[in-house]
Amino acid sequence: MRKFIHANAKTVEEAVSLLKRYGDKAVPIAGGTDLMGKMKDEILPTYPEAIINLKTIPGLDFIGEEEGELRIGALTRLEDIATDSLIKRRYRALSEAAERTASTHLREMGTLGGNLCQDIRCWFYRNPKNRFPCLRKGGGRCYALEGDNRYHSIFGGSVSEGCMAVHPSDTAPALIALDARILTSRRTVRAEDFFEVGVCRTTVLDPDEIVTEIRIPTPLEGAKSSFIKFALRESIDFPIVNCGAMVTSSSGIVTHARVCLNAVWVKPYRAIKAEEAIVGKPITEETAEAAGTAAVVGAKPLRDNGYMVQIAKTMVKRAILACAQRF
Repeated sequence: MRKFIHANAKTVEEAVSLLKRYGDKAVPIAGGTDLMGKMKDEILPTYPEAIINLKTIPGLDFIGEEEGELRIGALTRLEDIATDSLIKRRYRALSEAAERTASTHLREMGTLGGNLCQDIRCWFYRNPKNRFPCLRKGGGRCYALEGDNRYHSIFGGSVSEGCMAVHPSDTAPALIALDARILTSRRTVRAEDFFEVGVCRTTVLDPDEIVTEIRIPTPLEGAKSSFIKFALRESIDFPIVNCGAMVTSSSGIVTHARVCLNAVWVKPYRAIKAEEAIVGKPITEETAEAAGTAAVVGAKPLRDNGYMVQIAKTMVKRAILACAQRF
């Protein structure tokens, strides 16, 4: 690794000030499970001049309910979220998503804020020494269009309709299904509006802006949530497809549903057609199957990833059925 300045921020304001001072030559670090690998392999066009440590900011590691919503600090570790009794009881999708993220050791380091802000996993983008200067690095082409695209988008691209790299987070679809809001150092953003595709970016955050807290409204009476993930190695791998769902029922009939797929598009993919397919009906094998089919309407798989369409259908079906089993 090359030399860089390491600054320990003591407050959110100081972190923002330091990020502003160094501009696009600075990056924040929390658990570091994503950033360290990027720096060691030198995958990005420019190497950071300064690393701003957020772990030294007190008060950003907490879990608790207050005024009708769950509040989680951005520095809260994924392992703490996975094992918290309150989250497991009332916000099950998030607990399951955190539990399925990476390995135990990585969950003991990685934070919720970091999992939301992590970079894409495309092997062309991640190739050491910036070997492939692709669209997401400001280059002129997406190498996955003609190269190995087994794990890329099945719903089209971005960055001038070219980049096919998918978003890899496990907690993101769970939070979107739970209708979460993300608080930053300057604003509040709904989870489904938090993600944005651009050159070397995956979120709406400005260079001098950091995530401070995540808030989730208390689920309505009759609401149950779930998270389902398909990966090659269950204990550690990034998702090939995952899905978060929250279903609200009354007298056996679905009155409201939120379903979100991830790792299938350049951002978490809100499966609105799947939601529409299940609302007003009882949850059965047939209606859950229909929701899965509706979720992939409009899919445009690439040469090597057509199999992901069937997996996405199955993940939606299983996530909905898992909610039904909890009523």
